[in-house]
Amino acid sequence: MVLYEYPFNEGIRTMLRLEHLFDRLAQLVPRDPPLDHHFALATIFEVMDVAARADLKSDLLKELERYRALFAGYRGNPAISEAALDEVLGRVNAAYDGLNALPGKAGHVLTTNEWLMSIRSRISIPGGTCEFDLPAYYAWQQHPPEQRRADLLRWMETLNPLAAALHLLLGLLRDSGVAQRVVAPGGQFQQSLPQGKAYQLLRLRLDRADDVVPEISGHRLMVSVRLMQADAEGRLKPVTADHAFDLTLCA
Repeated sequence: MVLYEYPFNEGIRTMLRLEHLFDRLAQLVPRDPPLDHHFALATIFEVMDVAARADLKSDLLKELERYRALFAGYRGNPAISEAALDEVLGRVNAAYDGLNALPGKAGHVLTTNEWLMSIRSRISIPGGTCEFDLPAYYAWQQHPPEQRRADLLRWMETLNPLAAALHLLLGLLRDSGVAQRVVAPGGQFQQSLPQGKAYQLLRLRLDRADDVVPEISGHRLMVSVRLMQADAEGRLKPVTADHAFDLTLCA
């Protein structure tokens, strides 16, 4: 199965982009080659750029506070396990405290490192980090993998509270939806959304063997999916056959 996700608002879109970058970091940092660590450093800079949104931190804190109040309201409910509730509330409280203690925006501390900022200013220039442009950076890339990895992990410390909050919030959001099996007749699917409920995320799972790509659009009243297939030159064209897929709406 291939999973696609579609955000219904700008806040979730930003969170998904950051999650994508943190997942990339988690794959690159454990590797040894200097090239992988170069792209890990570039990814740290991308996280800083995306996280520079002025209200991101406050938005995440508000969401964590909302979940904290929601779960606290389940106290005393005989249908809810107190142990499970304590575990989830503990994770929410830990994420809130960690993010709230973060000074300024994520990665702000790194902006005081002149060496890192010299790399950041040139890393988006094609070939801008050659050894003759940044000899000190080239020398760092010759260090043993363990030393480079320790540096990367140290620079990532200021980003870890943001990553923890994002993973928790997106996990809770995804868990709020229930998958339903639907059919797209002739490759087209539309579904009206109930008024009074604000959905934030759509999740769509397609059979890999179908070899189709979804074009998703949606707003507070309706969601639409058009299934496409690539031709020999890679151009996407609408499919005309019926296809089934799993659809999950998360609020």
